[in-house]
Order: sequence, then C-alpha cells, then structure tokens
Amino acid sequence: MSVRAAVVAARDGQDSRPLVAHVLYRLDVGGLESILVELIRSMPRDAYRHVVICIADYTSFRERLPDDVPVYALNKPPGLGLGMFVRFWRLLRRLRPDVVHSNNLAALECQPVAALAGVPARVHAEHGWDVADLHGTNRKYQLMRRVLSRWVHRHVAVSADLAGYLRERAGVPAARVQHIYNGVNTWRFHPRRERDPDAPFVIGTVGRMQRVKDQVTLAHAFVQLQALVPERFPNLRLVCIGDGPEYEAVRRVLADAGVQGQAFLPGNRDDIAEQLRQMDLFALPSLAEGIPVTVLEAMATGLPVVASRVGGLPELVVEGQTGALVPPGDASALALILAAYVADPEAAAIQGRDARERAEQAFSLEAMVTQYADLYGELLQRRGSPSAAAQRN
Repeated sequence: MSVRAAVVAARDGQDSRPLVAHVLYRLDVGGLESILVELIRSMPRDAYRHVVICIADYTSFRERLPDDVPVYALNKPPGLGLGMFVRFWRLLRRLRPDVVHSNNLAALECQPVAALAGVPARVHAEHGWDVADLHGTNRKYQLMRRVLSRWVHRHVAVSADLAGYLRERAGVPAARVQHIYNGVNTWRFHPRRERDPDAPFVIGTVGRMQRVKDQVTLAHAFVQLQALVPERFPNLRLVCIGDGPEYEAVRRVLADAGVQGQAFLPGNRDDIAEQLRQMDLFALPSLAEGIPVTVLEAMATGLPVVASRVGGLPELVVEGQTGALVPPGDASALALILAAYVADPEAAAIQGRDARERAEQAFSLEAMVTQYADLYGELLQRRGSPSAAAQRN
C-alpha cells in the first residue's frame, strides 16, 4: 500500500484512543518484527490504536497483524533518500499519532521528524546489535544515538546489556533509559506432551541466516559430533530454520562433510511453534544479541538452550540449569557442549523443564505488554495529549 492509499484508508479521527505509530526499517521475518506483532495483538484493544510505518517496505509478514492495523511503506531508496523524511512528515501530519515508537538505529533518524510533526510522545527501542557493530564500539553509531536522543522522550533497551551501552557508551541520560524484557507467548509455545525415546535427537535453531547469527559455526559443530559421539551420531539431526545470505554457506558445510542427509534446512516457516516441539535442544551461536525472541520461544517450548556468551544471552540462559553458554565463533567449544547433551538426553530434558519455568516466571508476554502500555500512558499524561485526556475522562 502506498502512503497516499494508506492515508485514504486511515481512520476518520473520531476514535479517542491514542494512536501509536510503530516505525521500523522493513516488516519481514525476524525477532523484532515478531515482538512488534505480539505487542500490537496483545495490547488491550480499548487502550490504543496502532499503525506500522516501514522506512523501506514490507512483505507478507504484515498478514500476522490484526486486520485493522494499517501498514505504510515510505519506500526509501538506497543511500540518503532524503525524500523519505518529507513523506514521513506528511504522513505523521495526516495521521496525528500520539506516540511514535521507533525501533533500532535505522529508525532512530525519524525521531527529529516526529518532533517537527508535533508528535507528543516519542519512544525508541533498541533490540540488538548489527553485524557492523557487534560489540557497540562504533563511535559513529554512539554519536548518532547521543545526538538523536535529544528528540526521544524514552529509550527502551530489551536487555540490561543494551541499557548499559546506551547510558555508558552512547551517553543517553539514565533517566531516559528504560529496560523492558521481550516477552514470549507461553500458550502458543509450549512443550510437547512426550518424547519417543527411539526418535532421533534433534538439535535445532531458528533465525535469519546472516553473519551475526553465525549458523555456519553450528554446522561445523554438528560435523564435529561425528568424532565426539560416533555411536550416537547416526541418530542425530540438525534443523536450521530460516533464510538469508548465509544459507548456502551452511548447506555447503554440511554437504562437504557428507551429513546433509541428517540436516533439515527448510528456509522460513510459518509453523515455528510446531517445529520447536520437534526439537530436543536449541542452539544459538550468535556473534551478538539483544534478547532474542527465538531463545524465549525455545525456553517456553521446554528446550535447553546452548548459546554464545554475548549481549543479553547470559540474562536468559542460566548456565547448568536451563542450558549452557559458549564463546562466540568457537565451533569446537560448541561441539563439546552439544556432545554432552547428546550423551545425556535426560539431563537435557530436565534443563528444558527448568527453562520453561523460567520463561513463564521472568519473560511473560503480559509483563512486556503492560510495561509498554504503561510507558505510553506515562509519557502522554506528562505531555497532555488530547487523546490521553479524553481517555482519562
């Protein structure tokens, strides 16, 4: 839908509920996008209205949103694309949102435009690290966040690690940084009823196949299991769900080792909850992370998680209780940990049950939605938004 067509289809302005405009670079398969959908779908319908604004464009992933949530594409071309900011300003002036909620660095540049358009409350969320800045050391990105933060009323970090980065490296005032964990739908993601003891032991992962997720290291680790657990290896399976630029590299590692017959690389799937219930162990060898949605979904499904010791992952995985942490980019270390779980599937099952309990207690979807709703309400009350005032009355 073009901006012009979307505006024509927008609401007539008679609804007094505050309008939240969620801004992101592109609406496609991914963790941030899944959290956005869950947030919109789960927020009380009588509290807020929502629109989604894509700086570039969107895919069929938009079909996961409720039917009454419009999606706008600003169609930014490669490069500066300054015309996009003009289109964004015009769209905001027509929609008159009460809140602009931008996501990740690419959308942070939209916040000054939101301020110029008179948006009362402005929120920006950081969901993780980019492959171009795995450790948050890029001075340019730090400066961008520091300069642009003056137009943001509240920065949300999905992990304590990211919150520390915003305060200590990017120089965002601590009073404007809030930590809200991602939440998981524990009704949709739940353990399977029972496991067939004769079934293959399945090691799985879910995520876009790009360098920062480093599924290639997982493929190398799986190949090494041939030597570490030779008697069990014929009964092992590797499942890598997702698509992206690293897909062919992962496939080639497995094919060169002659184990492609024990691997399943289906690309993107719509039935992630069901796919997770076919697994016995979840692995995420990322080079950098915030609070990955896929790990929360795996925990809720009752899977132990083996993950890299980076970013927010140590905040999720309790080592020796719900999984294990390994150095990033180290296939041999990852293989050794995987071999230990393969050799003791009962221990894996016990840790999986503990992971499910931790997901329910610490990372509920309800808690996340409540915190965002309260944040919107707090900012609107402070700034005297007409919609907020009407809602209070």
